[in-house]
Amino acid sequence: MFTPTVSKSELAMQYAPELTPKAAVNRLMSWLQRDEQTMNALRNAGYTPRQHVFTSRQVQIIYGFLGEP
Repeated sequence: MFTPTVSKSELAMQYAPELTPKAAVNRLMSWLQRDEQTMNALRNAGYTPRQHVFTSRQVQIIYGFLGEP
């Protein structure tokens, strides 16, 4: 299954549509940072905290951890 790249705020809003984009990103990143294994996998896939777009590989890692929104 192909997963496109997606902005952090777009993906975060899929998980928390009731929040503002900034609050949704903060929540998503908080969830991800609680799991060291997931963060290591994201870093190994090239993730850096300042990036604004998740690559398709990074999205797949997030889906593996949180499930698809």
